[in-house]
Amino acid sequence: MGKRVLVPLPDHDFDTTEVAVPWRLLTRAGHEVVFATERAAVPACDPRLLTGVLFGKLGADPEPIAFYRELERSPELQKPIAWASIDPAAFDALLLPGGHAPGMRQYLGSADLQAKVAAFWKLDRPVGAICHGVLVLARSRDPATGKSVLAERHTTCLVKPMERGAYLLTFWKLGRYYRTYPAYVEDEVKAALDDPRHQFERGPSGGLKRGTADDDGPAFVVEDGRYVSARWPGDAYLFANKILERLAAR
Repeated sequence: MGKRVLVPLPDHDFDTTEVAVPWRLLTRAGHEVVFATERAAVPACDPRLLTGVLFGKLGADPEPIAFYRELERSPELQKPIAWASIDPAAFDALLLPGGHAPGMRQYLGSADLQAKVAAFWKLDRPVGAICHGVLVLARSRDPATGKSVLAERHTTCLVKPMERGAYLLTFWKLGRYYRTYPAYVEDEVKAALDDPRHQFERGPSGGLKRGTADDDGPAFVVEDGRYVSARWPGDAYLFANKILERLAAR
């Protein structure tokens, strides 16, 4: 039987690959994906990732772009629910995508969404977060302790060398496009952990090569029970498959 997977998004600027690849793999496996935006507006990805960030490079690969074009026409993306209407108990899994462009701040900084995420976390059901999406968990607090829900977990996220490298490569043309916040994502996520030296994993340094549907070699995820985290779009296929494994086990 198919499961229901909640995917909150900002109104615009989310990462193409980190949304389209999990959506395609989950729906192919018979699961229902429910998107949610702040006021049920129809969301759109970061347009630069469809055409190439700089000189036609650094954008999404052709297959994820094709998946996104399918997603654009899907009823689930065209009719999202509002964050306020989320009933955490109505979902079997939560998936938190990333993205770095300015529109992501609506989603990454929402206290209302963080409260919904913290409520879902307490249900002990599968949770996946990739890239900047890990910030949503880092900022979501357990009401009983006041600590991040990630405080005792092993995790990764967009790692500092990747974020810094993209910024240094493009700042002359795009300014702070790759720096969503003054602090690096890795630094904020580590600050949410009880013991970051042992709980945080950067993974291998594999350059810009991405995992694909047929090759997980360049990809990296961290698995901690029901929780799966990944670093960037190059991990999206492996990340989605690990979420599928947890849904199959429920």
